[in-house]
Amino acid sequence: MDMQVLPLSFYWNMHVTDVAKSLLGKLLITHFHQQLTIGRIVETEAYNGVEDRASHAFGGRYTPRTKTMYAQGGCAYVYLCYGIHEMFNVVTGNENTPHAILIRAIEPIAGLAIMQQRMKKNKADYSIGRGPGNVTKALGINRQHNGWLLTGKDLYIADDGFKVMPDDIMVTQRIGVDYAGEDALLPYRFFLKNNPYVSGKQR
Repeated sequence: MDMQVLPLSFYWNMHVTDVAKSLLGKLLITHFHQQLTIGRIVETEAYNGVEDRASHAFGGRYTPRTKTMYAQGGCAYVYLCYGIHEMFNVVTGNENTPHAILIRAIEPIAGLAIMQQRMKKNKADYSIGRGPGNVTKALGINRQHNGWLLTGKDLYIADDGFKVMPDDIMVTQRIGVDYAGEDALLPYRFFLKNNPYVSGKQR
């Protein structure tokens, strides 16, 4: 497969919502223990740092968990949600600007049998890679990958030339952030129209 790893500068020069849109159609790739798995990113959510009530870094919150969000863009922010699900995020922006993008869904492109095994599924279906907890399960990502640069040989995001047109992108409010008050209504969720791997409601 002919593809180019996204340079770190890809994550620096745009608003977090623009990066979230630009990641749609890109490939999220892991190569752990000689097992290659590739998923096309089909759903993202942007979190706009200190001013976003839905963000872990809202109000400048800086903890052992959120520390990674303050790194320069182009690394992974992986955290545990509800004590169950590992969540994979892409840190964007400049250092000390804690912007992040949650990868909510992928469409399997390579390594489907490996993904199926990791998710303990008897047969493949659209739940493989649908929803942020399933993204990490399918791709073998966990908290040990927190802080990793997304340009290494084992965990990276690449462009294979797949074209996403503006009409292909749907925009809605984010999922599961009701605690964020008015910020819960922000149009910060982006997904590819009619893709069966997208989580939540497609409207």
